[in-house]
Amino acid sequence: MKLNKYVSGLILILILSSCQSQNATDRIIKGDLDKVDNELSDVIKPAEDTIKERKMASAAEILAKKQVPILCYHQIRDWTAKDSKSAKDYITPINVFKDQIKALADSGYTSILPDQLYNYLVYGDELPEKPVMLTFDDNDLSQYENAAPVLKQYGFKGVYFIMTVTIGRPRYMSKEQIRELFDDGNAIGNHTWDHHNVKKYEGDDWITQLEKPKKVLEDIVGEKVVDFAYPFGLWSPEILPELEKRGIRTAFILSTKRDENQPLLTIRRMIASGFWGGKTLVNVMGKTFAESRN
Repeated sequence: MKLNKYVSGLILILILSSCQSQNATDRIIKGDLDKVDNELSDVIKPAEDTIKERKMASAAEILAKKQVPILCYHQIRDWTAKDSKSAKDYITPINVFKDQIKALADSGYTSILPDQLYNYLVYGDELPEKPVMLTFDDNDLSQYENAAPVLKQYGFKGVYFIMTVTIGRPRYMSKEQIRELFDDGNAIGNHTWDHHNVKKYEGDDWITQLEKPKKVLEDIVGEKVVDFAYPFGLWSPEILPELEKRGIRTAFILSTKRDENQPLLTIRRMIASGFWGGKTLVNVMGKTFAESRN
């Protein structure tokens, strides 16, 4: 059993230092496991200390950081005669979507995912020169059929916030399609069970709308789901502790004021209107996120 421990450690040494790994290999061959243990400690301890030393930014420091443009999409399909004018803001025709994504690529934008955003906000990790996050709400099938191939064409990744009551229903994505998006490098987030307004939660609503959907999505992707998008973008300060204690790391609103104490749970997005061509989208997005404003 002891040998297995040191063989595992030896793999780490092989990566970190070929010279040290050769010495350790020689030690194992000679049976001198105690000396291998000391060598492993010398290599592993500095890495552990570095992790412990990472300082988390304060709420004020996070609010002061330059905001990353985050776009919110819903349906990616052509308009029909039944679509109202207000609905068309949330329905992006396929060719319009292609033009918007092409404009982002031509303007030098690089898509990022929630892990990168979190590490930038909390630890100050570097992002691409022109980052953008592309998010999709509700689990509409058009996101899989029409949006995902366009993103892939330009080397972009998306964040799909899933309303779990819809999974497997007609016109919505199946578990297999959600998993395929995840396996292709996209991120999956929670968007409640049936889009119930979070501000109205009481009693078991937290279990029904947040905890159970979170578990469903975690079973699909095989890892923790820690990112959340508020239905309608609606939230209130009183509900933020409820999200936090249920393991939500980042939560996304729309274009309202962020919370001064919990900026990670009130990250701003903007609707990418179906009326905007690519150039208009880039211009509006740039102005919207140009300032670090609360």
